[in-house]
Amino acid sequence: MTRRRGSATSGATAGLFRRTLRRFVRQRLAMVALGLLALLLLVALVADWIMPHDPNAQDLLGQNAPPSATHPLGTDDLGRDILSRLIDGTGVTLLAPFIAVGVGVLIGLPVGMLAGYFRGIFDWLSTRVADALFAVPGILLAMAIVAIRGPSTVNVMIGVGVLFAPRVFRVIRAEVLAIRQATFVDAARTIGASPMRILRNNILPNTAGTLIVQCTVLLGMGVLIEAALSFFGIGVQPPQASWGVVLRRSFDSLTEAPMQSIYPGIAITLLVLAFMYVGDGIRESIGKEHREAGW
Repeated sequence: MTRRRGSATSGATAGLFRRTLRRFVRQRLAMVALGLLALLLLVALVADWIMPHDPNAQDLLGQNAPPSATHPLGTDDLGRDILSRLIDGTGVTLLAPFIAVGVGVLIGLPVGMLAGYFRGIFDWLSTRVADALFAVPGILLAMAIVAIRGPSTVNVMIGVGVLFAPRVFRVIRAEVLAIRQATFVDAARTIGASPMRILRNNILPNTAGTLIVQCTVLLGMGVLIEAALSFFGIGVQPPQASWGVVLRRSFDSLTEAPMQSIYPGIAITLLVLAFMYVGDGIRESIGKEHREAGW
């Protein structure tokens, strides 16, 4: 009997996933955005083989050169090929927000689940801490980390992840507060399941959709924050490239070669939009499935 019930539950979950996936595939903007993210990931993986030039090779006689057959996007103020530097910086630009979001989830997810399920003094304390972290400007925390640990993309994005944690905490806590009143949770308590088992087996899977959507939003924010920190010289350090670093170098030559700032600016904008549209697609797909299922 238990085996049949487990098989039926697994089948229902698989069917729910397939229906949600079909709804997501029908959304053209979300699929285009997902394709763009896949393309950028591929570029990051094969960057060393597709860069037309050494991204750090300087040519002081070819500073701020306009686009040409040799340099499709021109050169920067040190004569470095802009296209090669954008390709080289794709990996860092993609990795940095994932570090921040990963740290935010590792902190915010378990704390939010425990606070939402157990309530009481732990919920009150964790909520107050989250409110306090919301008041901390991200740039100040990043500067403090750089002052203590030195300039490093990983160190800075870990600090950003700490500031992402309250956002994850609030979303997950609200979800758990609603789910803990569900009938299947009461049934699990009735048969003697421990709180940790209920959180792991009954509540966590039902927060996955909301968590994924929140992560896509935070990934877009992480791209902007990494670009801003690199622009101010706090994030990626030269000669390593990222799109924020390329944008910063183009700013120094804005009057001489204004087109230089267009390329990294467009790249950053498209990446942020891609994360946003993928998140919207997931939210819409899950939302429709939940409404039709009567959740």
